[in-house]
Parts: sequence; structure tokens; C-alpha cells
Amino acid sequence: MHLHRYEKIWLMLGTGALALFIVILSVNAFAMGMTPPSHMEMIDPKKVDQTAPFDKPGLKKIGPNEYELVMVSFAFGYQPGNVEVPKGAKVTFITTSKDVVHGFQIPGTNVNTMVLPGHVSKITHTFDEPGKFLILCNEYCGAGHQIMATHVIVK
Repeated sequence: MHLHRYEKIWLMLGTGALALFIVILSVNAFAMGMTPPSHMEMIDPKKVDQTAPFDKPGLKKIGPNEYELVMVSFAFGYQPGNVEVPKGAKVTFITTSKDVVHGFQIPGTNVNTMVLPGHVSKITHTFDEPGKFLILCNEYCGAGHQIMATHVIVK
């Protein structure tokens, strides 16, 4: 089979563009800290309220300016509601769902994960700037999905 010179050029350009795209995508994902989950913690979604640490959701200080925020997603809300943290706080979000698939996103940060029933999701972010950060559900979860939000207030 004989390929014309122009066909060879276009094939090389297309292959090169595809390789460049994959390299840029990989570097960007690594630079933003986006990695697949390395741990797979599971709990019974019917017993979320009786399973530690989800039996007492809330903010817990675990070190100097380091916190764990345990949150439970449920139909059209998060427990606990609004949470205050100091400026510069490193917060590890530990979330699960009682009922259906929910989203957990803080726009303008790299915090974005799916919250599946029975799966424990963990993601960490350092809040260097004061302000009110919206936590929203970005996975359609039912008729009241648009009202599912809360805030992290950084002072």
C-alpha cells in the first residue's frame, strides 16, 4: 500500500496532536492534584447515622490549623450546615451519602468529588483566602437538587 506524501504528513500531524493533547491533559491533572482515589472505604448506607465518624458530623481540629470536616449528604442538604474555619486552615472533607449519588464541589478550588451511598470520599483543601465558599451538589439528585448547598466561611 502506497501513501501519498500529503497523507503521511496529515497522519503524522494528527498523531502528534493527539500525543500532545494526552501529555498536556496528564500534566494538568497532576499539577492540580487530581488523582484517582487510593483508598476504598465502604460503610452500610442504611446505617450512616450509627457509623463513626458519620454519627457525629462536624468540624474537628486534628492539628495546628488542620481540621477534619465530616459531612453527610442526603436528599437536598448537607449535614452539618455552614461551617467556619480560620484563614490558612487545611481542611480534609470526609463525606458519604445516605440515599443517592450526590456531588460535592467548591467552585474555584480543586474540591470536586462524587458522593456515593456507602462510599467514603476524602479530599483536602487549604483555604488561604478569607471569604464565603459555596459547597454545592453537582450531580442531579432529585426534584430539590437546585437548593442543595451550604458554605465554608473562612475568617
